[in-house]
Amino acid sequence: MTTHKFNAVTPLQLESGAVIADYHLAYSTMGELNEGRDNVVWIFHALTANSNPAEWWPGLVGPEKLFNPRDHFIICVNMPGSCYGSTGPLNVNPTTHEPYYHDFPFFTPRDMIRAYQPLRRALGIKKIYIGIGGSMGGQQLLEWAIEEPDLFDIIIPIATNAQHSPLGIAFNTSQRMAIEADTSWAAKEPDAGTEGMKAARSIALISYRNYNTYLNTQQEITDTKIEQFKSESYQRYQGEKLARRFNAFSYYFLSKGMDAHNTGRGREGNAAALQRITADTLVIGISTDMLFPVAEQQYLSRHIPSGRYHEIDSTFGHDGFLVEYWKIENCIVEFLLTRKKPAPAPARPLVSKETI
Repeated sequence: MTTHKFNAVTPLQLESGAVIADYHLAYSTMGELNEGRDNVVWIFHALTANSNPAEWWPGLVGPEKLFNPRDHFIICVNMPGSCYGSTGPLNVNPTTHEPYYHDFPFFTPRDMIRAYQPLRRALGIKKIYIGIGGSMGGQQLLEWAIEEPDLFDIIIPIATNAQHSPLGIAFNTSQRMAIEADTSWAAKEPDAGTEGMKAARSIALISYRNYNTYLNTQQEITDTKIEQFKSESYQRYQGEKLARRFNAFSYYFLSKGMDAHNTGRGREGNAAALQRITADTLVIGISTDMLFPVAEQQYLSRHIPSGRYHEIDSTFGHDGFLVEYWKIENCIVEFLLTRKKPAPAPARPLVSKETI
């Protein structure tokens, strides 16, 4: 995939009331727009991922994969607030000429898709063939499909919800409390709160998996241990692993954005908001997901006019949509085969992919 940078020229007012006068987006593309500019596959990444889905979803994105650059123009934008190229807490606030750090005005999923709209227009995209995303990526997808109902032909929200649940907010709050408890968090330094973020990641991982995931992968093979258990080292390893590629500020503010997700805000409730979606919709749930339980995806499919629901079994809980990609692929292929509307024409190298 090729990475680009988009500099917005129009200020963006966030749901919080804050105004971002100057923001930029990192985005990656693969493939070419066809003549009709209607072969777009827009992928939305989850909380700590980047704009390169070929890296974190390699089973679905790439040559000869389901989302194939030979046929599709594939695009993924790094969500604002992240640390992978888009405007985030470590960037300089144009008003103070200092990094934002703790003063970063967090983006809700609705704010995020409003930040993407100028990029879409700059690329000349008037129709998106497929929009797909899991978890926080699915939250953004739903917001956009509600806000611009005619934009998407198909949407595929996975392991996501119409409004973030009290349980989900409780998990995220606990993670932010871990960061706040780190004595370094008060410092205006890029690595502030890193130790707290490691603990936060450990908390999050429990919600991404489930009892059987740990039983199957972290069970001791001997009954002699009284300390230094496999699951303990696994949790610590995951915290260290994230700390090598992420920062506590982005983690903190992205989780606040997720908590604020509510498609019904200002739209007469979630059911009424979902009724606005006109795209053919495949909602995918994961039977063992404790963070986004299947009842939340079933709610989506009931209230989206063309919603269809498919549930996959996975021992990996919420992370199943990333790990067992072939199960996701199978239900998408079946869904596409049963649609009456034909797929768009294959891509041809008609449009330059130079940086905007």
